[in-house]
Amino acid sequence: MVVLDVSVVNVALPSIRSALGFAPVDLPWVVNAYGLAFAGLLLLGGRLADVLGHRRAFVLGLALFSAASLAGGLAVSPGSLVAARTVQGAGAALLAPATLTVLTGTFPEGPVRTRALAIWTAVGVAGGATGNLIGGALTEYLSWRWILLVNVPIGAAGVLLGARLLPGGRDGGAGPRLDIPGAALATAGIAALTYGLAQADSRGWRDALTMGATAARVLVMAGFVRVEARVARAPLVPLRLFRIRSVGVGNLILLLTGACLIPMWYFLSLYMQQVLHYGPLRTAVGFLPHTLVTMAVGARLAPRLLQYAEPRTLIITSAAVSAAGFWWQSRITPDSGYLDGVMGPALLISVGSGLLLTPITTAVTSGVDAADAGAASGLINTTKQVGGALGLAMLSTVAAADVPGVRALTAGYARAFLVIAGVLAVVAVVSLALPHRQEGTR
Repeated sequence: MVVLDVSVVNVALPSIRSALGFAPVDLPWVVNAYGLAFAGLLLLGGRLADVLGHRRAFVLGLALFSAASLAGGLAVSPGSLVAARTVQGAGAALLAPATLTVLTGTFPEGPVRTRALAIWTAVGVAGGATGNLIGGALTEYLSWRWILLVNVPIGAAGVLLGARLLPGGRDGGAGPRLDIPGAALATAGIAALTYGLAQADSRGWRDALTMGATAARVLVMAGFVRVEARVARAPLVPLRLFRIRSVGVGNLILLLTGACLIPMWYFLSLYMQQVLHYGPLRTAVGFLPHTLVTMAVGARLAPRLLQYAEPRTLIITSAAVSAAGFWWQSRITPDSGYLDGVMGPALLISVGSGLLLTPITTAVTSGVDAADAGAASGLINTTKQVGGALGLAMLSTVAAADVPGVRALTAGYARAFLVIAGVLAVVAVVSLALPHRQEGTR
């Protein structure tokens, strides 16, 4: 639900605008309000999982997310929907790292944890890949409100099961103190980054508001690093984590990977609708090869291969396969059909990305002490989301068409896919810096 709700509203935006009377300039905030709260509060959410205990953080985050989904589904004005999406993002920021912390805290490093992380990754991929499909179907056959209301019964069941079955983590014990200054600075810095990127996409990089948000982000994040290093007694992100080579290098790889794989859905959706002239539901169905292949490879093949190959070997190989797929995707023309313009590249891209995400998550979570598991989980999720925001903003500029017309649109999307292929090639090279399995994780 957390990953799905990043994209599920996209195909419903025209219906939401008509129903609630959104002004065109305000409509993007249905998407951005969730993204701002989610990205800005992820680090705090990760640390709260350490402070509150894994079960409490999971249940609280899921309850908040579900209640906000109900409020959003019943919204009667633009302001009430944007407010609900903001609270929904806050709940997601607490829930997402709690889910990963539960896994890393329950399963010791080894094959069992690898299988658990593979399932966790596959479910996340499925949420992102099926967001457009579910949103299109619900909007077309029921109402846009159901893209939010559908979360309520699922969330209620999750709260009941989580409270009963999940391990408690730090429940009942004295947890670490919460770093309030660090939390405020991290949230403000990441929110400024996300807001600045959102404005850059609509106003341009030279706009005063965009430049002001960028400058504020630099200053705030510099203050955050100083607080974490010298002031905080229980840092939100212990800087010692970055002394673990797998964590430092792994988060850089996650940043670059997020900048490639998250924007992919955006550009492929536009290509199918604006160039191939598909409707929202047909476009969503067109993503099924990506969804099914990525899930099958990520959940089944990746954990088996990790029994025989080092994570870094699998990361290098899968990044190269994905890069080849995006190079193929960059060969699209206005005359390309679905088979050669979408499905063919999708097979390589999906095999590569399915094999890529599980070993990255395995590498980044290895060698982290139990006391820092929530902080590390929050950092992982934050890195991925920030990478996606950075990638989309940069690639939107690359893909911008100078002249109107289908050929110019297609050429722009092709440029974006070619850049993604190049970045994934860089991922393969950077992965060489990950430690060998036999070297340990520190």
